[in-house]
Amino acid sequence: MKNILSLLGTITLIGTSTTNLVTCNAPQYTKEELKKIKDKNKINTTNETIKNNLEWIAPQEKPFNKVDNKYYYIVWKGKNWNITKFKNNEEIIPPNYEYIYKIIEEKEEYKIQLRYYSHNDTKIDLIIFKSINEPTLIWEINNNDFIKSVYRWNGEEQNLPDLIIDKDCNIQVN
Repeated sequence: MKNILSLLGTITLIGTSTTNLVTCNAPQYTKEELKKIKDKNKINTTNETIKNNLEWIAPQEKPFNKVDNKYYYIVWKGKNWNITKFKNNEEIIPPNYEYIYKIIEEKEEYKIQLRYYSHNDTKIDLIIFKSINEPTLIWEINNNDFIKSVYRWNGEEQNLPDLIIDKDCNIQVN
């Protein structure tokens, strides 16, 4: 009986997606915790427009699951720390595919992508992809190691801030 249960457990584990297993460990914040973390991650600037409209985003908010026509800043690491800005203005819904992706930026040998997975509760993941032989780095799983922060600009398009990374790897307004 033990052998049968062990075999069934192994088959069940093998059949479970590794993405789903790992994302169980992704932090999920309460509303109060999320508010504190958002305040902690605000960009330090005297410009009130930027302070009030540049919002730090947590993976649990799933910001890319719908088009909102807002600009996002992704702070990510390839060989060095980079900032990529893009507008979330395109729906990523595949017709009949397991997954589909949109390349946001290609830099060095890395690609920043939004990728739709039909078997994933999150549906659209922000990922860093290097090559087929390298692991894909998913925002929700590898937060802070390779994707340091994601910010959404909630203000007017003509007032978009220019963000840079200083010598101490802090995000600043240029």
